[in-house]
Amino acid sequence: MPLFFRKRKPSEEARKRLEYQMCLAKEAGADDILDISKCELSEIPFGAFATCKVLQKKVLIVHTNHLTSLLPKSCSLLSLATIKVLDLHDNQLTALPDDIGQLTALQVLNVERNQLTYLPRSIGNLIQLQTLNVKDNRLKELPDTLGELRSLRTLDISESEIQRLPQMLAHVRTLETLSLDASSMVYPPQEVCGAGTEAIQQFLCKASGLEYYPPSQYLLPVLEQDGAENSRDSPSGPTDRFSSEEVDWQNRFSDYEKRKEQKMLEKLEFERRLELGQREHAQLLQQSNSQKDEILQTVKEEQSRLEQGLSERQRYLDAERQRLQEQLKQTEQNISNRIQKLLQENQRQKKSSEILKSLENERIRMEQLMSITQEETENLRRREIASAMQQMLTESCNSRLIQMAYESQRQNLVQQACSSMAEMDERFQQILSWQQMDQNKAISQILQESAMQKAAFEALQVKKDLMHRQIRKQEMISEQRWVLSSLLQQLLKEKTQREEELREILTELEAKSETKQENYWLIQYQRLLNQKPLSLKLQEEGLERQLVALLVELSAEHYLPIFAHHRISLDMLSRMGPGDLAKVGVSEAGLRHQILRRAQELLDATRARPELPKPPQGEVLPTAPEELPEAVRPSAPCAELEAQISECVVCLEREAQMIFLNCGHVCCCQQCCQPLRTCPLCRQDIAQRLRIYHSR
Repeated sequence: MPLFFRKRKPSEEARKRLEYQMCLAKEAGADDILDISKCELSEIPFGAFATCKVLQKKVLIVHTNHLTSLLPKSCSLLSLATIKVLDLHDNQLTALPDDIGQLTALQVLNVERNQLTYLPRSIGNLIQLQTLNVKDNRLKELPDTLGELRSLRTLDISESEIQRLPQMLAHVRTLETLSLDASSMVYPPQEVCGAGTEAIQQFLCKASGLEYYPPSQYLLPVLEQDGAENSRDSPSGPTDRFSSEEVDWQNRFSDYEKRKEQKMLEKLEFERRLELGQREHAQLLQQSNSQKDEILQTVKEEQSRLEQGLSERQRYLDAERQRLQEQLKQTEQNISNRIQKLLQENQRQKKSSEILKSLENERIRMEQLMSITQEETENLRRREIASAMQQMLTESCNSRLIQMAYESQRQNLVQQACSSMAEMDERFQQILSWQQMDQNKAISQILQESAMQKAAFEALQVKKDLMHRQIRKQEMISEQRWVLSSLLQQLLKEKTQREEELREILTELEAKSETKQENYWLIQYQRLLNQKPLSLKLQEEGLERQLVALLVELSAEHYLPIFAHHRISLDMLSRMGPGDLAKVGVSEAGLRHQILRRAQELLDATRARPELPKPPQGEVLPTAPEELPEAVRPSAPCAELEAQISECVVCLEREAQMIFLNCGHVCCCQQCCQPLRTCPLCRQDIAQRLRIYHSR
């Protein structure tokens, strides 16, 4: 991976979509959703945080982008304090902020298909979180603080590297759906994970030493339990409750009227301040526009003055350039003339040398002819050569001096022209830089003023939106007031009717309760005896007659099913103690001692009885039928109507199969009784549930 990389710039289409979504979220009457998905963002813009904070947005959708961090620099998570739904799937997030627990209103968090390696421990502070989706990430473990999410209903950790679930997850009693890869799990085992969410929660509760309850019991409203506790059977309870409710309603209504008047005063004050603010804003806009026009006028005048000066300077430079060019042409022409003269002089010298040679030849010829002596000829020759050489040297020196003077004069002219051109270019660049600085200064001042105007307009628009929102709220509140007043009148009428009906019902119940209370319990007990399973009846018939007579004598015949179920005999009773009987189910301490004492007496009596002589082989002794103990007859009256099958009062479809203790009502089926804590008929707490099996 390179150490330095350039940020990916969003395309033009993505940039336009982002601008459109931001403008749409700021419009008056917009919903509580800010959707900036599919905008090719590398970080969330600061304007999104400001919009969520000012406009109280509830839903933030940022999926399908290139985010590597949720929180950019100079931004705070408190700007998203009102967010309830945060969608970040299909990004490149490697970690969530450590202080994500500050989003206490968050209910749905979706970070599917990212690159998360861990979850922060502060995630346990999201007490209202109901859905957590971390599917397809690089997570290896979950923090223990997940057990503090008391409202979590859905958890998806599939397609990750998690092999162990935290044991604290057993404290999340509201969890309904848990998605994971059962094949890669180590704790809980794979067979438990493959059985579903309920099996996983049962395993974790068992490992933590907790009792498992289905999530439906923890999702019931709390008000139902409060209402059940307040609706106890008391003669003066309903009337006192209704009188207290009437006083409470009157107090609330008076407080509501006071708050209404206070809100109206606040609304008038707010409208007055808003009108003053609008006037001040209009004045500021007018002043800024006038200042802007003045600045533009001065800039235009300065620009025209600079352009005029530049044009004059350009004409002067052009004239100076033409003059220098003419001087250069004239000097070059003079130099060329001098060079031509030098060339002519050289030709003349060549001709003179040729003439000297011809003269020399002629002299030699004449010398031969005239027979001049050798010394005279040599002297004459030397003098002529010396004079010719001296003349040539003087001519060459003169030509060299002329050429050097020409070169120096030409070099000076060229240097003067270059220096003047450089000076003119420097002055021209300086004038251009001054003009550019003035233009930049004017442009920056104009941009600053436009930014200030834009900020003032945005503030005014936000105030206007708030005013419209408050007006809409006031209208809704006025409608709700009218509805509440009509409901209050209707409730007061219904209250008087219910009071009269309750008085009549109470008088009837007081008259009937004394006569029917005893018969009701006896009928219920008789129903239980009639619905006793056949297997239990056979076990009771298999008990020893002496043991049955002992229990009937001690009025403990209701323990016959328990003794039959455990197959207890007199010999076993002799070896048992009071603690053993208590474990079996005999709750009365005195009855336990009496049963053990009577069983010991019966065993001693049978051992003390002499044994009868055995009859000879083949002889059959006459046997009289044993006298059976008199059957226990129920003391409850016969219930011919009880033969009818009662239905469940909850679902009204299946047969009632469960009896509730201590009240004894048989009114629910097995499926409907599990989430109940109180009896549907009498609203008493349920201490124990018993299943009824009907014999066919």
